[in-house]
Amino acid sequence: MNFTRWSARLPGTQRRAAARTEQTASPDRRGEGSVPAARVEQLTDEPPSVPAVDELRVREVLDRVPSLVALVHGPDHRIAYVNDAYTTAFGVRPLGERAREALPELDALGLFPLLDQVQRSGKPRTVKSRKAPDGRSYTFTCTPVAQGDGKGGSDGRGVLVFATDVTDHAEAAERLRASERRQRETAVTLQRSLLPQELEEPDDLRVAATYHPGGTEAAVGGDWYDVITLGGGRTALVIGDVMGRGVRAAAVMGQLRTAVRAYARLDLPPHEVLQLLDGLAAEIDANQIATCAYAVHDPNEGKLVYASAGHLPILVRDENGTVLRADEPTGPPLGTGGWMHSSGSIPLGPGSTAVLYTDGLVERRDADLDEGIAALERALAGATGTPQVVCDRLVRSAGVTPDHDDDVAVLVLQHPARTGPDSELFRNAALDLLGGVEAAPRARAFASGVLTSWRFPADLHDLGVLATSELVANSLQHGTPPMRLRLRRTDRRLIIEVTDGDDHLPRRRRAEPGDESGRGIAIVATIASHWGCRRTPDGGKAVWCEFALPRTQGT
Repeated sequence: MNFTRWSARLPGTQRRAAARTEQTASPDRRGEGSVPAARVEQLTDEPPSVPAVDELRVREVLDRVPSLVALVHGPDHRIAYVNDAYTTAFGVRPLGERAREALPELDALGLFPLLDQVQRSGKPRTVKSRKAPDGRSYTFTCTPVAQGDGKGGSDGRGVLVFATDVTDHAEAAERLRASERRQRETAVTLQRSLLPQELEEPDDLRVAATYHPGGTEAAVGGDWYDVITLGGGRTALVIGDVMGRGVRAAAVMGQLRTAVRAYARLDLPPHEVLQLLDGLAAEIDANQIATCAYAVHDPNEGKLVYASAGHLPILVRDENGTVLRADEPTGPPLGTGGWMHSSGSIPLGPGSTAVLYTDGLVERRDADLDEGIAALERALAGATGTPQVVCDRLVRSAGVTPDHDDDVAVLVLQHPARTGPDSELFRNAALDLLGGVEAAPRARAFASGVLTSWRFPADLHDLGVLATSELVANSLQHGTPPMRLRLRRTDRRLIIEVTDGDDHLPRRRRAEPGDESGRGIAIVATIASHWGCRRTPDGGKAVWCEFALPRTQGT
């Protein structure tokens, strides 16, 4: 094989040769008194001029370059040339042989389809950083060349394979990717450890949640959710999102989640919880902004009372499939300060499903946020089944995949419509307390009759009547009208609650032998599984206690 016939057709060679010919043929324009160039060379002591690039033989150049070079020709890619660097890397290769058999390293790298494409199209192609059988990484550039005058068709075409060793760059890039993977794994591990490992299970709600970390590098953020049983049959639901990425966002999320649980135990209205959380967020990190929605479900009211700090609206699907959006009220994100949050409400009756979520579920770079929320509403309208089934369906409908570019947190809760034998395990009874001190014996008689009809065992019946007597007596002595007694049973517990119009909350204290009061709450706290109190939206208070039912009572 005559390499000169091929090298003469390398891109740019013809143009440089033509330019050299024109320069040689041009007349000498220096004037009649000028000394010919050859004479000047003879009269000077300067060394001979360095040859121009166009005067160098292509083969001499390619033999000395450190990159790997091979030249193949014809439709079956027969070997026309390999340089010394190629031979050093892969061994001696016989000229004239088919490259598919004689250059197995190119086959292992999957380059033969690329050679065919370059030969057909006449256009160069490059593939980046492929690991060869020798363990090193190369970037390959395949350039078409023509034999002779270039009129030989495909049989006269060849391909120059030029491989640059990029092993050091590839290893550095892999080390960087490994470091990013470790950082991401650390952030994901921290994030998951700070989320609830198991959701609390309220008596009156069924709940499910899911969290999907962002799939790009260390894109894990500060999304979180929580379910908090407040006692007295009430449940707090929380969803939040700390802006930012990585370990710092996850750490701030953990602090906020812990604070929410602490504030929730105070049984405050949702807007007061967010007010406290807003001040804390600014103290944790003034540069870190977070959104949060906090809602409370009371089975006696059949609604969600909620407050939002810059978070996306809660969606509720009623028993008929109609989806409602809780748009207002919404305040600014946590940590901004200077804003008085307020609470709103949305119906959540039996048969309803509510969804709390973060923006990763509905926000896309190429679409408006409202379009994403509207798509979620449509998906929720047709979603039926258990909370976990609904949760998974909403995530799928939103197109969330392992390489999703943002974190996604979803919390789904259902207020089941109980029928048949199951409904017998969930009962309510209430009595308005009228007439002053004579209301106490009426309340005891009412409680005794209700607990007997619910077929409670004698010991639980007596404890329930005693707790009712003490709570009513406390309200009659320290509260103001209107007063109301409510008894509620679930499949797990008996709940006794007394409300009145005074907002001073009772506290447990040690009564001295001579004290005429102060023993009622102490007695209730001693005999009940739990007790508590809270202020009500109408300016009064509610004092409650609950008893865990024997296992046979909850089945």
